[in-house]
Amino acid sequence: MRHQMTLFIEPFRSIKSGRKTVEVRLNSENKRQIQIGDTIEFELLPDRTEKINVLVEDLMVFKTFEEMYSSITFKEFDCGHWTMNEMIDATYKIYSSQQEAMWGALGIRIKLIENELKL
Repeated sequence: MRHQMTLFIEPFRSIKSGRKTVEVRLNSENKRQIQIGDTIEFELLPDRTEKINVLVEDLMVFKTFEEMYSSITFKEFDCGHWTMNEMIDATYKIYSSQQEAMWGALGIRIKLIENELKL
């Protein structure tokens, strides 16, 4: 199955370069539809004209973002030099603690795949 998601420029570039191999999301109902072997098309915000495709290699569910960041190396998020507080603060700029409490955290291990069409 193919899924679509959006990303801001920094994480988009990190995935495109191959440095970021785990994407962070809430474990919301729609994300629970993702399965290992699926593909995700990430669109660059705000205009969504640039896209990259990844293969889902693993799905890791956690109760909190802190639990996730304690279990996965920061390097896999392309944040090797960050502290735990910086990781959590950056995540709470996107997701609220209420959303985290409701859904939990999802780490999606991904692998960049070549686009089928080069324009």
